[in-house]
Amino acid sequence: MNGARYLGVDGGGTKTEFVCIDDAGEVVARAVTGTTYHLEIGVAEVERRLGDGIGALCGQLGIGPAEFDQAFFGLPAYGEDGAIDPELHAACGRLLGHSRYICDNDMVCGWAGSLACEDGINIVAGTGSIGYGERQGLSARVGGWGEVFGDEGSAHWIATQGLALFSRMSDGRAPRGPLHAHVTQALDLRSDLELCECVMGGSGMPRGQVASLANLVSQAAAAGDVQAHAILTAAAVELFALASALRTRLGFPNDEATPISWSGGVLLRQSVVRDAFVAMLDLAGGFVSVEPRHSPAYGAALYAQKRKMAHKS
Repeated sequence: MNGARYLGVDGGGTKTEFVCIDDAGEVVARAVTGTTYHLEIGVAEVERRLGDGIGALCGQLGIGPAEFDQAFFGLPAYGEDGAIDPELHAACGRLLGHSRYICDNDMVCGWAGSLACEDGINIVAGTGSIGYGERQGLSARVGGWGEVFGDEGSAHWIATQGLALFSRMSDGRAPRGPLHAHVTQALDLRSDLELCECVMGGSGMPRGQVASLANLVSQAAAAGDVQAHAILTAAAVELFALASALRTRLGFPNDEATPISWSGGVLLRQSVVRDAFVAMLDLAGGFVSVEPRHSPAYGAALYAQKRKMAHKS
């Protein structure tokens, strides 16, 4: 191919996607590896997986890593640990063999993809949750505090709320609805207490696997479980709170409609959550909903191109 090559990397709690685009914005190579969430797999494994993805793209294009004109790495939890961030940044440089790259949190990928790098807000609800936006050169984030005491409205949060509901159903603290049978069957539990071993035992579930249990909450809600449905509605409330706080942080005036979009599996595939979220935006006013224009991985490559063009000007 002729012209420049822009590499975008969208890291995530479940998978990491690599996209290369040309000057015209056409995708010329794509690859996927596993999670690059360093809190779960460590920095060394993050570097290995990034290397695998970059190597796959280079193989498709017949080039070396140094031939990418600009790269953007959006990595989960980046920007949240002053000791780890430099290690991640240095790892990306080693893999590329040059300094024409930027590292930031993967929240930027969602915004850049959904809104094509234009002013507005994007809410990410995937394995975790976070909000990011830009307005007139100002940027801000809200949420994204991690699964221990944050990530409200995310798949992991929905899943843990669902597991808590299962425990209450088991004890008799809550009426036993369809969720109980869904969890029992999906995890092949011989007894309800076996859930503790299954999730937290020696061979327990990593973060992404826990998050996948959010599907059980959705299935139970579809089967008529009103308590499971309430969890999905509560997730929408939490995501709306991110949007409202971010709109204020970015200083959008009351008479200016704020473009807002979304990314991540919860808002893309969980219709109950998305419909409730959009209804709250419409009721509140001040927002204009924008269907995602591109994927976060494409957004990462687009952001790399944007930064390269801004540097030239």
